[in-house]
Amino acid sequence: MLVVGRAGSLLEAAVAEYERRAGRYWSLEVVAVRAAPGRGAEIEEVRRTESERLLERVPAGFDMVALTRTGEPWSSKGLAEYLSGLASAGAAGAAFLVGGAFGLSDAVVTRARQRLSLSPMTLPHELARLVLAEQLYRAGTIVRGEPYHKGGG
Repeated sequence: MLVVGRAGSLLEAAVAEYERRAGRYWSLEVVAVRAAPGRGAEIEEVRRTESERLLERVPAGFDMVALTRTGEPWSSKGLAEYLSGLASAGAAGAAFLVGGAFGLSDAVVTRARQRLSLSPMTLPHELARLVLAEQLYRAGTIVRGEPYHKGGG
């Protein structure tokens, strides 16, 4: 998981807990890149700068998944199937990219093989990171048939 900035104090403990839980099921490395200064800066310049920092850290051979409001909505089971399919195919892994306050640049979204929407609503990037970490944990429990996932999508 590649993210812009760090989780704020409000969500820090929850993010750490779900990233720890997800790490039981997947080889999870979280890389946080520095947020670009946003005061007085052009939004597109901030997106470009942060997106370049993210792209520099994507491991070679990884399937890029851009988190964007306009992406495809995946169910929890769909995410589990995606990750399980990568593992079965012997793929290097998946790099989930979470942009900063202004999201990802169009260049990153276009370059990504997958575009994932956690919600059609705009979420703060720290909350998107928390939801993604929880869903990665949930996907692990689905793949292993453990009771955390109660059904549905």
